[in-house]
Amino acid sequence: MISLDLINLSFLDFLIKVMLPLLITFLVAAFVGLERQNVGKAAGLSSHILVAMGSAGIAIMQRLMFEYQIFLQVEQGINVDPEGQRVIAQVITGIGFVGAGVIIKDQANVVKGITTAATIWFTAMIGLILGSGYLVVGSVLGVFVVIFILTRDIKRGFNPLKGKATGKKKVSKTSEDV
Repeated sequence: MISLDLINLSFLDFLIKVMLPLLITFLVAAFVGLERQNVGKAAGLSSHILVAMGSAGIAIMQRLMFEYQIFLQVEQGINVDPEGQRVIAQVITGIGFVGAGVIIKDQANVVKGITTAATIWFTAMIGLILGSGYLVVGSVLGVFVVIFILTRDIKRGFNPLKGKATGKKKVSKTSEDV
């Protein structure tokens, strides 16, 4: 078991600064990813959860590093390197590359995957916002996107929580097929 003394957090701080942002991030990313997966898009549940949770983890780490640097500077008079606070900017850049990977142009020159790229970017930003400690802002944005997706898909006649019915029958192999 990890001692909270090692990361200088009380149990309540641990719940508020680590667990709550991760939980909210997980729930929002899971909903968005499930919808994308059920619509049959390239990035689904796992992709969205991994991107969002990774972003939240980076933001939480960045926040805890910053608080520790402030402690070192104020309490112990040690000058700290302000350059260490630029990790989040790299996440934003990296997510652009991940999103670009799901955008394709087919043979008819139709661009596909932009909405999925946007949902990947959005879940990463939700992770960064919540992990940075902005629980109200992140939660409001999360509720907004869940309502948006539900409204959009229900208007289209699609339940985002259930996959598409393909109508294909499973064909079992007979001894003649083998």
